[in-house]
Amino acid sequence: MTDILMPALSPTMEEGALSKWLVKEGDTVSAGDVVAEIETDKATMEVEAVDEGVVEAILVPAGTEGVKVNTPIARLSGGASEAPRAEAAPARPEPAKSAAPPAKPASRPQQAAPQRAEGGRILASPLARRIAEQKGLDLSAIEGSGPHGRIIERDVKDAKPGPSPRPAASPASAPAERPRGESRPVQSLQQMGIAEGTYDLIPLDGMRKTVARRMTDSFRDVPHFPLSVDIEIDRLLEARARINAMLEKSGVKVSVNDIILKACAVALMKVPEANASYSPEGIAMHHHADIAMAVAVEGGLITPIVRRCEQKGLAQIAQETKDLAERARTRKLKPEEYQGGTFSVSNLGMFGIKSFGSIINEPQGAILSVGAGVKQPVVRGDELAIATVMSVTMTCDHRVVDGATGARWLEAFKTIVEEPLAMVV
Repeated sequence: MTDILMPALSPTMEEGALSKWLVKEGDTVSAGDVVAEIETDKATMEVEAVDEGVVEAILVPAGTEGVKVNTPIARLSGGASEAPRAEAAPARPEPAKSAAPPAKPASRPQQAAPQRAEGGRILASPLARRIAEQKGLDLSAIEGSGPHGRIIERDVKDAKPGPSPRPAASPASAPAERPRGESRPVQSLQQMGIAEGTYDLIPLDGMRKTVARRMTDSFRDVPHFPLSVDIEIDRLLEARARINAMLEKSGVKVSVNDIILKACAVALMKVPEANASYSPEGIAMHHHADIAMAVAVEGGLITPIVRRCEQKGLAQIAQETKDLAERARTRKLKPEEYQGGTFSVSNLGMFGIKSFGSIINEPQGAILSVGAGVKQPVVRGDELAIATVMSVTMTCDHRVVDGATGARWLEAFKTIVEEPLAMVV
């Protein structure tokens, strides 16, 4: 027998959702055949069989979320021996038959509440926790039927929400009891006064969960501050029209956003102190401007990266951004195409938004929020004129980019955008 394990599709992946099986029990597969699709927080990727054989059993049904890396998801018979596979990817098996005999001494006094581990933590599968959260269930009131009293899917599937065991606590006392920096307790909608049956609940997929967690962590833990400036973009629009006329036969079309990405990269080279990231070991000063661009996709947001943007021409940037955006929307990006980056750009100008501030995308030290270009009166000398003005806001991590550094970067960026020839000087 050979186990097919939940693969680690990126260095930071701990779990994923098994979205679809492409084989069924009894099918014969060869090494390299695609057998399933796995949904991570940012992309949908394929799982290949590592050996040939017959699908003896599908251990994890399609649609299961929270499947830990290295968990057996299917079993093949008639393939190679198990020993090489076990050495290649040591599994973290579910506590089942082999886990029962060597019970820890500390677990014996807890016979009355077998669903609690040491320290009072409730033992429950990720899927059971998700279902309980959606239904507003209190896991401490549910008896687990899994190994060692673990709460599993069938224990919560038909359970009904009951009264919370903590209603007696005064709402005003909750913040005082919570240690500084710790997340507030998550409450169900019913606990917050919204009656069950008055709404439709859309389950959170991996991307939405990751966006929620990362943005909450960033907004809470990173000392943000914004810097805003208005920029006249009439020359940029004229330059874009001339560039696209030159590229017409090639089929490449440069957007305003492509020029903004290039301008950001050039400005980062002129003010390298802004091209930095905070780490506990020190401030990382990046050699290249790897610009991440925010792309809205179904169910969330992803930031594909144009690597070494300062070294690329506008035509190449335009081709890359188009390809990255298309594959981002179909969740076909590779992890290395959206992880990392040194600086982000979020452009809502196409939606008519004049100005806004973004949350920093760690580990980057800053993000630029770009609004719509709007014709408005401006003062030039002692005379009024009409210009197309774009408002931008640079959100900075004060641990890395202080006010003076941010102001110098915005000055360099504004100079480049208002006179695009500065990009090649």
